Amino acid sequence: MTANSETGNSGELNVFVSFDTEHDTELYELLLSQSESPNSGFSVSGGSERLTDSDVWNERVRRRVSAADEVIVICGEHTEESMGMCAELRIVQEEKTPYFLLWGRREMMCTKPMGAKPAEGMYSWTRQILQDRVSHSLRKARSNATAETLRNSTRKGGSTPPSDPA
Repeated sequence: MTANSETGNSGELNVFVSFDTEHDTELYELLLSQSESPNSGFSVSGGSERLTDSDVWNERVRRRVSAADEVIVICGEHTEESMGMCAELRIVQEEKTPYFLLWGRREMMCTKPMGAKPAEGMYSWTRQILQDRVSHSLRKARSNATAETLRNSTRKGGSTPPSDPA
């Protein structure tokens, strides 16, 4: 979980969605709709914007990616041609924000964004697979947050927190 995340309070993973703004806006809207269904396990904090050659765009995306617990990259037919997705993925990797690739169109051959690692696979987009990925990410985020809390308490006091005498 990120320091700015509401995940601990809501029990949901806070995600940023990277998608091809020229060809796959309806896929983003579909994922946004799915996030609003009960027990989805995630909420969408933001998504791709049209790429501009400005520091403002770069800093806005960096801020939104850093605030997310995870990034979902929706892959479509033209993903490898999307300069915006390439720039977003570069930022995601620089910020070390966890991400996964989602196969956006079952009936089409989907491509990865430039910058994706060759060994990274795309997950099929079904409700169950998406919930499983989100659950896995949420468990990992909670585990990391617990480990960080323990490290911080050890640094400050040199001992573990006292146990409940009851």
